[in-house]
Amino acid sequence: MSHSRKIALKISIIYIILGVIWIIGSDSLSMALAQKNLNLYAFFQRYKGWLFIILTGIFLYTVIHNGTSKLVASKNELQKKNQQYQSIFIHNPDAVLELDLEGRVSSINPAGEEILGCKADFLKENQAFLRMMAGEYEKVKKYYYRALQGEASLFETVLNKLDGEKAILRCTFLPSSVNDQITGIFVIARDITIMRREEELMIASEKLSVIGHLAASVAHEIRNPLTSLKGFVQIMGMTKEVNEAHLEIMLTEIDRINIISSEMLILGKKQDVTFAVQDMNQIIDQVIMLMKAQANLDSIELFYREKSAVPALVMADSIQLKQVLINIIKNGIEALEHNGEISITLTTDYDEVIVTVQDNGIGMEPERLNRIGEPFYSTKEKGTGIGLAVCKKIIERHKGKILFQSKKNEGTTVTIRIPLADSP
Repeated sequence: MSHSRKIALKISIIYIILGVIWIIGSDSLSMALAQKNLNLYAFFQRYKGWLFIILTGIFLYTVIHNGTSKLVASKNELQKKNQQYQSIFIHNPDAVLELDLEGRVSSINPAGEEILGCKADFLKENQAFLRMMAGEYEKVKKYYYRALQGEASLFETVLNKLDGEKAILRCTFLPSSVNDQITGIFVIARDITIMRREEELMIASEKLSVIGHLAASVAHEIRNPLTSLKGFVQIMGMTKEVNEAHLEIMLTEIDRINIISSEMLILGKKQDVTFAVQDMNQIIDQVIMLMKAQANLDSIELFYREKSAVPALVMADSIQLKQVLINIIKNGIEALEHNGEISITLTTDYDEVIVTVQDNGIGMEPERLNRIGEPFYSTKEKGTGIGLAVCKKIIERHKGKILFQSKKNEGTTVTIRIPLADSP
């Protein structure tokens, strides 16, 4: 039964009850007056109908006035709320869309038209918004169906605009329901293209800084095998003989130079971020190869304490993960005195790869530890704090976490947790 019918039925029942009470009461009063005063009885009988109309009119007026006042107040409040929501919808700097059960756009705000680069009329075509996702239609459709099941989703995707440009969107899909029935979904989309470019520039800048710090130690590491090569060549020049043992040593040293220089070139090369299945064991081995030189210069022992017994496969960009590990190890070396040590441990835990970098350096106070990863905050005298902020951003991009534990004069432990490539 509708709400209006319930109100009408309620008023009718009240009116009938009042009528019954009036009839019974007036009849009883009439009987009493007939026995005492016939004139008063006649007067009452003549005007009791009018009196009933007046009293019930006053009562109904009061009831209806109070009811309509509440309805009008409720309507005004509803209109006010609707105007507020419309204001939020229209003036929201993010794209706000409403999709129906077939995936068609039923409404979109002005910012949405600007961010998506097309008008509402185009978007209202059959699933036009979902199909604008560059090669990610199936992924976005999966989140759309999750929202229809009542599950909110937050994800990033790439959008193909009509002018040929691509935009990176951070989307939120929210179920829209009326009376516990899902009628569609709300989409809130933010264009993070510029923000992502700025992040890439910051990461690239920090990577060049890391390479600059490594240059001196790598040059020293390469100079040692070059000295050996020069010595063997001079011996061959004097003896005019080829020594097989010397040749084997020379080839080994050349391979060593090639590996170190190749890693530096790969690390410094400007390239697109590419996520692929990577073995964390190999990434750590390659980082240790690069960082051994700087560790040796500072008389620091750097070693791989424990490798994973099974392949530690992650979906990652190997260059960015190397950048994170190099930065953390470099910070550890700077925090150590001579004869200190840094150990790296790699384990897997059901759905995660866990990398632990531990040093026995000077450590940090709790107040400094709480601010680790903030841009432009550094525990070093000439540091900017950007390095660890970049590390944190890279690990978050890999759906992982980076944690810091430290005690003054007891050292620091950095733990990196990244989902396994085959985890859900």
